[in-house]
Amino acid sequence: MARRIVLDCDPGHDDAVALLLAHGNPEVELVAVTTVAGNQTLDKVTWNARSVATLAGITGVPIAAGCDRPLVRDLTVAAHIHGVSGLDGTRLPEPTAELDPRHAVDVIIESIMAADPGEITLVPTAPLTNIAMAMRREPRIVPRVREVVLMGGSCTRGNITPAAEFNVAVDPEAAAAVFAGEWPVTMVGLDLTHQALTTADVLARIAAIGTPVATAVVELLTFYRRSYQADQRMSDPPMHDPCAVARVIAPDVMAVRDAFVAVETQGRWTSGMTVTDFGRTPNTLVATTLDVPRFWDLVIDALTAIGTPVVT
Repeated sequence: MARRIVLDCDPGHDDAVALLLAHGNPEVELVAVTTVAGNQTLDKVTWNARSVATLAGITGVPIAAGCDRPLVRDLTVAAHIHGVSGLDGTRLPEPTAELDPRHAVDVIIESIMAADPGEITLVPTAPLTNIAMAMRREPRIVPRVREVVLMGGSCTRGNITPAAEFNVAVDPEAAAAVFAGEWPVTMVGLDLTHQALTTADVLARIAAIGTPVATAVVELLTFYRRSYQADQRMSDPPMHDPCAVARVIAPDVMAVRDAFVAVETQGRWTSGMTVTDFGRTPNTLVATTLDVPRFWDLVIDALTAIGTPVVT
């Protein structure tokens, strides 16, 4: 039976690929797509989610906009990586995928409460504001969630500051609440995602699929690659967010270790740091090593399976 997931995202180039992977792989079922301000402002990332859904022919899945700022901090966006639109690099279609009128926090809560306990997996690939707000608004969701598989954090060093990864750094108070929650958490952080490099060979494999979806992905990732080369001095950019979806599809695509993870919210230089202790009573599974060929096979297979959707 397919694992039922709520994908909480902020598209974002790698979020877009995560959405396509979830749609194109039969091992997961998208229950809802929720958006939150992060890589760009809420209006932009929500438009992007709806546009990618339109491109890929995703129908019957609620898409809902959520929090437009962190819990207590000013919003920081990643235009230096994702561009002014959040998905620079290609011309995406005008969205026909409808926007659900409900707030994303309500969609998250209602999706979990309507399902059997242990049925819904939360896959946040963005700042954790929506998830923390849902926990606070309806604490009963916490024991009903099967697990939280999040893209964020790091055991070693950050990418937006020396100490902190972007998603956690944008809203560390929300991240602290999620990691402290009484539910299973898997942290798919930079130590893992920096193994999923988007090489020229990967782009060639995607291009060879030959569909409009694949062509758009190549154009998006070409822009993303140039951004990383200019800003992060990495020749091949890491494909962060699909790693979290891949963990749900095929848990053994990556190795994990038990650890205790706490989020620093007070440090002047370390705010947003995911302090990781492998020797203390654990509260988190931390992803460590990726089966890189298998990961990219999952992505390529999903894009191939999507094919050329019929636009209605």
